[in-house]
Amino acid sequence: MTATTTDAPVLLRGATLPNGGSADVLVADGRVAAVDSCAADQSRDVETIDCAGLVLLPGLVDLHTHLRQPGKEDAETVETGTRAAAMGGFTSVHAMANSTPTADTAGVVEQVWRLGRASGWCDVHPVGAVTVGLAGQSLADLGAMADSQAKVRMFSDDGMCVHDAVLMRRALEYVKAFGGFVAQHAQEPTLTAGAQMNESELSGVLGLAGWPAVAEEAIIARDVLLAQHVESRLHICHVSTAGSVEIIRWAKERGIDVTAEVTPHHLLLTEELVRSYNPVFKVNPPLRRDEDVHALRAALADGTIDTVGTDHAPHTAETKQCEWTVAAMGMTGLETALPVVQEAMVETGLMDWAGVARVMSATPARIAGLEDQGNVEEDGTPVVGSVANLLLWDPAVRCVVDPATHTTKSRNSPYEGRELPGRTVHTFYRGRRVVADGVLAEPFRHAPVEEAR
Repeated sequence: MTATTTDAPVLLRGATLPNGGSADVLVADGRVAAVDSCAADQSRDVETIDCAGLVLLPGLVDLHTHLRQPGKEDAETVETGTRAAAMGGFTSVHAMANSTPTADTAGVVEQVWRLGRASGWCDVHPVGAVTVGLAGQSLADLGAMADSQAKVRMFSDDGMCVHDAVLMRRALEYVKAFGGFVAQHAQEPTLTAGAQMNESELSGVLGLAGWPAVAEEAIIARDVLLAQHVESRLHICHVSTAGSVEIIRWAKERGIDVTAEVTPHHLLLTEELVRSYNPVFKVNPPLRRDEDVHALRAALADGTIDTVGTDHAPHTAETKQCEWTVAAMGMTGLETALPVVQEAMVETGLMDWAGVARVMSATPARIAGLEDQGNVEEDGTPVVGSVANLLLWDPAVRCVVDPATHTTKSRNSPYEGRELPGRTVHTFYRGRRVVADGVLAEPFRHAPVEEAR
């Protein structure tokens, strides 16, 4: 069933704010028109939504999404991926560059950007490749991508590490010219050749080649020093080890301009799941020890890790439902991100809803330079006059995860059969209710590109 929606003003009555208070919030003309006021515009029809028991959060922002298009449409498309994003409460996603062809030219990033606008479920910001073809041999045309209609500011070879120190230095220097930053996939390739899971006693028991923590930590240590040396911005993708946390904390204490993200699955799942040899648990970086999970949670709570990035990585059944050693690495995550964060961070008492608003919206928006995303006060209250990118979340329900019901095109969720808390009730994107009562409604219709310049 497809829900209907309207562009008339909407009054969100009695919503629970991230600070624990409640308010009536008026959405009109695509913006937050009033907070803590019942003074709806009486000159026009106003739709009232009873939000009792629902937490009002800013629309979520993901710095790490794989939409697969162009070239891998059998696993995901911009249309299906952004529908999944809306269902997960996201109003902005960053599409990683490892498509086919690679997003290493202005033409490809503009194609992805246009597809996002045409879909209308959330903003799509293409991530430009750092190197041509993700090959790590020569820099891509970063300036052309930055000057394109997509206005790329985030560059990453995610899936591959920029392992050459000279190339990484040049990239960090280059992006300074237009206020960009490099997002590093920290994986020293010579230490992870043939690796299949976290290097530990368990990897020996299972007979799977180990992936040592130092392969991640060595690259992070090198790159924070490079960022300091050239005075540039560095973002670390999917931090997964306690040692990485300590390096990032050390760098921040010295004023180095580094930010970091953690995935939902690294906040909840451990290497013990690999005992099943089920390839749904095969991911890059690998699931780590329980000690790492707790270190990551603590780091997210205290601000050492800045954001949660889904690393939504859809794959076809043919590439995941096969022998472990040949299976693709990656998990879907857009539709389960907030439930996992609620379980791992909120229900453990490590974070309140204002903290969730910070790490899943306000901070990633700030890192990416998105002026119309994540506009909330310190306590998570929406800013009057800001674009109405909003999520109404029911934290009280619990649902058993069934990937067959997900909106993403792929089914490789590691949470299948697991009960997780919370669900998206309404998602507002630029004032349009794109998810209504838990189902997809109508997309936002952007002006033609020529008019939007």
